Amino acid sequence: MKKSMLTAVLVVLTAVSHAASKTPPTPAVKHVLLISIDGAHALDIQKFVRENPSSTLAQLQRRGTTFTNARQPILGDSTPGLMSILTGGSPAVTGLIYSPFYARDLSPPGSDCSVRGTSYYIDEKWVKENSREDSGGGIDPTKLARDPMRGCTPVFPHQMLRVNTVFEVVKAAGLRTAWVDQHEMYNDLAKGPSGRGLDESVALERKGVPQKAEGFMGQDQRRVDIVARQIQGRDAAGRIVGTPAVFGMGFIAFGAAQKSAGYVDAEGKFSPTLTTVMNFVDQSLQRLIRELKERKIFDSTMIIITAKHGQSPIDIRQRRVIDRKLVRDAIESVAPGLLAHASLDSIGLIYLRDSSKTAAVAEALRNRSAELGILRVYSGSSLDLLLPANDPRYPDLVIQPTLGVFYTDGVDTEATRALLAEHGGMLDEDVQVPLVVSAAGQQGRVSRASVLTSQIAPTILSALGLDPAALEAVRLEGTTSLPGLR
Repeated sequence: MKKSMLTAVLVVLTAVSHAASKTPPTPAVKHVLLISIDGAHALDIQKFVRENPSSTLAQLQRRGTTFTNARQPILGDSTPGLMSILTGGSPAVTGLIYSPFYARDLSPPGSDCSVRGTSYYIDEKWVKENSREDSGGGIDPTKLARDPMRGCTPVFPHQMLRVNTVFEVVKAAGLRTAWVDQHEMYNDLAKGPSGRGLDESVALERKGVPQKAEGFMGQDQRRVDIVARQIQGRDAAGRIVGTPAVFGMGFIAFGAAQKSAGYVDAEGKFSPTLTTVMNFVDQSLQRLIRELKERKIFDSTMIIITAKHGQSPIDIRQRRVIDRKLVRDAIESVAPGLLAHASLDSIGLIYLRDSSKTAAVAEALRNRSAELGILRVYSGSSLDLLLPANDPRYPDLVIQPTLGVFYTDGVDTEATRALLAEHGGMLDEDVQVPLVVSAAGQQGRVSRASVLTSQIAPTILSALGLDPAALEAVRLEGTTSLPGLR
């Protein structure tokens, strides 16, 4: 009996000793720093890190999990891209598919709401002054579409969002939030349907700076300055308010350089301009990490690197610009005046005044697919697989062009000739984005699992010890947190 008791004691002591020798548990995450490198592909980060193994991005990968097969849900556009990251949902539930889109249930800006059906822009067009970095003081209500069901009042972007955001959930838990981006309209969306999700919201309009890489990097530097101040726990007035629990920014210079300078080859070799910009982004990330370490919160901060969207084509030999008028003419050939609205970039969203003619329009477009650079036309049942039918905001047809094709007005203008890439479509180069989740306790893991950027939002809440099911889109679409994180 004594021998049995001695054996049991030894087993317990061995177990305790073994447990004590293990790595201490991962510190609880108290802050999440979310970074979007707009326009970046997973390939861009991979190549940069391989060529720069001592870079900040390489250090973040060694401290985290890199998801090499991350995609946006459906479309590679800034609006649905940002919303997928912040809500945990696809455009099917957020109600925001693109910018611009057409809302059949709203009325034009400045109208008396006697007419329904109008375009809705989520970019710089509806701020008070888009040529100023401060937007002239924010969103201009007189430029906004109006809602006949709400007394013909202007509809702000956050009122268009059908599900809540991660910022709203975090703020409801009594924690601080902040976001820095390029458009007031984006930040208004980030606030969520309540309009109150952000404690600090800063937007620096890109049209308010010189439209060159140097101008965009200068503006991104100002965004980094703001985030650095937030890490220090101060607000815009210099008051001590504490470091936000969830905060971050979007870099715009890389995407701008993709459009103006592009890549050297089909394998994604950076042009000198792209190299300069990515080095700048990497150095900016290093500065933010230095601030976190000085504040002694680096180990309790999860850093997420991703992108709202990609950009296409990488191989500029595939670039083919097609006049939007040709697409409009093909639609109008079915019936004059049939086209209500068309969003045409590296995707085509087609809204008709008479939806009964959808099949005829689809056939007219397919008959001219070679001329119009069309890979596929989605309509009827094929579109219903992506988006709910009979929704006043969703198109009758979606055109997916072949890789490298984008539609524009003024094909022979200087601006168009200089444009090497665009975004918005459903092909890999539009939707396959970087995703690195870096936190204490992670160990340089690479995951090739197929994941979506909509999984970022529930991951943020889980890391902070909050319930991902507090996000309405998570409940509606069953969105899970990213797999394999420790």
